[in-house]
Amino acid sequence: MRSGMENLRVVLVGTRNPLNLGAVARAMSNFGAVHLRVVQPYEKAFRNAVSAVGASAVLQNAEEFATVAEALADCWLVVGTTSVGNREIQHPLRSLEEAGAVLRWGMAKGRVALLFGSEKWGLSNESLSHCHWLLRIPTREEHRSMNLGQAAAVCLYEISRGKSGAGSKRKTEEKKSAAARMETVERIGAALLPVLIKSGYTGERKSELAEEKLRRMLRRLAMSEADAEVLLGMVRKIGWWMEER
Repeated sequence: MRSGMENLRVVLVGTRNPLNLGAVARAMSNFGAVHLRVVQPYEKAFRNAVSAVGASAVLQNAEEFATVAEALADCWLVVGTTSVGNREIQHPLRSLEEAGAVLRWGMAKGRVALLFGSEKWGLSNESLSHCHWLLRIPTREEHRSMNLGQAAAVCLYEISRGKSGAGSKRKTEEKKSAAARMETVERIGAALLPVLIKSGYTGERKSELAEEKLRRMLRRLAMSEADAEVLLGMVRKIGWWMEER
């Protein structure tokens, strides 16, 4: 395994083609990434991925999850991939070169997830709401989208080729306390959304959209695990107080 790649989790959401799944596994093996996670894959694709030459171990050890949130629970940084197209982007968007440097910095701190969407639709807005920011491979405007396996290979090459030095270039210094895991951040959102609905801040009919907005906002806060636990306790206390009224 290449140094530093241990903390990378490659997450495939809704993959349908076994050849694509196998190609991603092969690219992972090429560049030293071994942790593959799949979310609601097309069953036939997951069980019949046969193109992973030399990467059978990656597929055999792949983890399957029912939801994106579960697949990201132990990660502190989540990055989604997009070709942009006609989609309205609601996240910071980084170039692949910049993203590679920041991901290497993130992997030095803890587990990092890189998300790829289905071959047909890419990542849904709900899946994107779990991301801190997005990256785009600089393809030409006339043909933005790439094959899933090719896209994964390009991203993994960029991540693996440099040394982790982005931390010195960033204004934010690395905190001594560990960054919040997505499991904790999700728990904050799950506790806060009912409070927002009950208070009248958001309508129950619009709760799904509010949940996505809330999820994106909480990720922008970039909390430590300790601060996230404190905030979770505050929100729960408010929720209990409101239930008693």
